[in-house]
Amino acid sequence: MNVVVFDLETTGLSPERDGIVEIGAVRIVDGQVQEHLKYETLVRPTTPDGQTLMIPWRAEQVHGISNAMVRAAPTIAEVLPEFIEYVNGWPVVAHNIGFDGGFMRANAQRYGLTWAPASEHCTVQLSRRAFPKERAHNLTVLADRLGLNFAPGGRHRSFGDVQVTAQAYLRLMELINVRA
Repeated sequence: MNVVVFDLETTGLSPERDGIVEIGAVRIVDGQVQEHLKYETLVRPTTPDGQTLMIPWRAEQVHGISNAMVRAAPTIAEVLPEFIEYVNGWPVVAHNIGFDGGFMRANAQRYGLTWAPASEHCTVQLSRRAFPKERAHNLTVLADRLGLNFAPGGRHRSFGDVQVTAQAYLRLMELINVRA
């Protein structure tokens, strides 16, 4: 089982209008989380024409990333080629892959790059398979259900969410008896 688990923090919900402010990722190699192979960076959000995009107050309240924190960070145009190289065509996992994958596809297209992981896996969908009678499948609820804990200050930060998502992915795969 070899996958890249990734998470994004953004300025909002629209891949077309909003920007990425943080990317976190970790590799699972042979079924083991390899935290020393992590990818983590803040991103200065920009509009499609390269103008700085401010982080709205509501988004900052969710992830705690401020405009001051990303002022000197690289833009997505600078970060995306190296992140795509990090993924290197491996299968990817995210909690709500439609959201994260949508941002990756939109930004790759915007900069003439290709977002082409071997496959995309969603821990929300896996949670629905493993716990079909449950209504809630957000990452906090899933972590509680699986007995996983976020690092202090890690919830709604890319790498903190990735650490839990990676562990949740492995446990969910066991629960539904999937061999990757």
